[in-house]
Amino acid sequence: MARPRARNAARRALFGGTFDPPHVGHLALAEWAREQLKLDEVLFVPVGRPPHKRATGLSSPRHRLAMTRLATRGNAAFRVSGLEVEATTPSYTVDTLRRLRAEHPRDRWYLLLGSDSLDEFHTWREPETILDLCTLAVAVRPGCGEEALRRWGRRREIVSLGNPGLDVSSTMVRARARAGRSLRYLVPDAVASYIVRHRLYRSSAAGRRP
Repeated sequence: MARPRARNAARRALFGGTFDPPHVGHLALAEWAREQLKLDEVLFVPVGRPPHKRATGLSSPRHRLAMTRLATRGNAAFRVSGLEVEATTPSYTVDTLRRLRAEHPRDRWYLLLGSDSLDEFHTWREPETILDLCTLAVAVRPGCGEEALRRWGRRREIVSLGNPGLDVSSTMVRARARAGRSLRYLVPDAVASYIVRHRLYRSSAAGRRP
């Protein structure tokens, strides 16, 4: 009896972040990377306890996970994982990649990050191991990461996405929400409605759980 054919290796990208909230810039970058890298899946992973950022002031992990699920709804190539949100320890990319590689050992993995994050990449936990586990796919942000891209690129394969810049940030969205201003076209409508419904980014509301 013939053995069943092994499934072809998939091409996947890990896209981590606080996503507080997820906005159109995140979605445009993920879709750009999907097309440029011929990805089968972009996996959004909201961080639970970010080691490089103070948790004070962040929306609760459950709010950020819920908003990310709403933001990515409708794109069959986008998936959201709560594995870091559910962890009881700080979130480290290297640990997440180890787990994902163990679950999908045949697949090729990319890590999506902005060139500003590449400037700080040497401070991450086990950066060389991260480069063993995946290929960095770097989103261009003017004035950031140029030297780091050359430095790391001399030693490892790094992909520059060449994406168009969208000057949208979660900081800006939070500030507009705090001021009661429109979020239309900055975040998906479902995310904007969620922010209003749960009164996020106003006084101490960001810390509430749904």
